[in-house]
Parts: sequence; C-alpha cells; structure tokens
Amino acid sequence: MNALKPSIAQAEIERLAAFLHDAETGIREVEKITDELPALTHDDAYAIQNAILERKLKAGARLAGRKMGLTSPAKMKQMGVEDPIHGFLTADGCVADGAVVQMAGLIHPKVEAEIAFTTTRELAGPDCSAATAMAAIGHVSAAIEVIDSRYRNFRFDLVSVIADNTSAARYVIGADAVRPDGLDLRTLGVVLEKNGDVLATGAGAAVLGHPAASLAALVNMLAAQGKTLPSGTLVMTGGVTEAFAVQPGDSVRVTVQGVGSAAMRFA
Repeated sequence: MNALKPSIAQAEIERLAAFLHDAETGIREVEKITDELPALTHDDAYAIQNAILERKLKAGARLAGRKMGLTSPAKMKQMGVEDPIHGFLTADGCVADGAVVQMAGLIHPKVEAEIAFTTTRELAGPDCSAATAMAAIGHVSAAIEVIDSRYRNFRFDLVSVIADNTSAARYVIGADAVRPDGLDLRTLGVVLEKNGDVLATGAGAAVLGHPAASLAALVNMLAAQGKTLPSGTLVMTGGVTEAFAVQPGDSVRVTVQGVGSAAMRFA
C-alpha cells in the first residue's frame, strides 16, 4: 500500500522523474524543480523519487539499500526542517573499498563520512524506537557517501532534494564489518581524510544523537509510505561530517573507531 498523497497527477510525477533521471544519466546540471512548480509537497517529492527508482529497476538496476539525509542538527537548521529525509541506494552506485571513481561520470561530487548498518530482521513503523532498531543491527561498517546533486551549483530546497533522491550518487562500504556488541555507537570517533590530511572529525552522536535513532527514523518514514525495511538491508545512516568537494587525483578515507575504514580515489 502506498500511503503517499501527491498533489500532482501521475503523469506529472513521471515527467519530473524522467527530467531528474535524465539529468543524472546525462551528467548535466538542471534548475531545481520548485523553480517551475513552487507548490510541490513532500509527498510529491517522494512520489517522484519512487518513480525514479522504478525507472532504474526497469532498466536493470538493483535496489541495494536505503540512505538517510539531513541527520545532523546543523543541516536541519540550515534547511529549516525538524526531520531528516531518506533516499535509496542501487547496486550500481556501490564502489569497492579502495577502488577508483571516475569523475567523468559525476557533475560536482562531494564526500561525507558515514556509519553504515546491515540489518538482521525486518523493521516496521510507525513506532519503531532506537532500541528496537539497535537490536536489529547485524553489522556496522565505515562508509563514504559521494553526493552529487543534479541541481545547478548544489542549489536546492527540501522538496527538490528529496525528489532528486537526496543527491545520491556513489558509496563505499568498508571491507571490515563488525558486530555492534560492545560498541557505543554514540561515542564512536569518525575521521575523514583527503590526501592524507584530516578534513573533519566527529562522532556517532552527530547522527540524530545516535546512529540507531537514524535507522529508527528511516523505518518510521518508510511506514508513512506503507513500506517496511526488510531484513538484510544496507542503511547509510547520514553524514557524521559536512560534505567536501573532491577533484581528480584526490584520495579519501573514512575511519570509524573500533570498526574499520573505507577508502576511494577519484580519477
């Protein structure tokens, strides 16, 4: 059951989904969709995002997981929102730990440090708690997300970025995956390095106070669309650090205390 209630017709949802999907595949910037349609709602935006996913699946892509966005208090304040947002991950966006990402396939990428989970049981909302989510975490990994908004100069509002699948582009999951037993995910130290220099540091608490709270929030937002989070789902919990631009030749590494690291290089 789809509990979304878009304010626009399905044909318009499909048109906007095609517009954003074509911008991604064509590697070109476009103006944010609310410039044309300022009255678009959050439900419209998620309907467009879902239509983009359907386009990708029909073209042979595989849904690989989910991702959270705007999970830090600073980002929420900047965007004037009280709740995070979510998007999807496809298998073709995954880059092997330590591998090279071709800049030619991206518009204006930025990287951010994340903590990723893999779940061991189905989670359902609308009242999923952080404790319930924590009990469903099978493994914890260091991760890097490459965000690459299709909007010109990264200029967007909340509705536009939701529709654009929260700027999802590429991601790396560290080769090391550890059980959460004995880890205090809230106090885990996270370091983001570029070319051997530390760009930013943070802790798990930067993600909604606790990364498990981010997982619970995702479950509850999916419930609003009539969806659950299946067992075995990969979840990127949101940026621990701010996002930093990268250029060809840059090497990026994220290290999560007690968990491991993830790395990638741009060419």
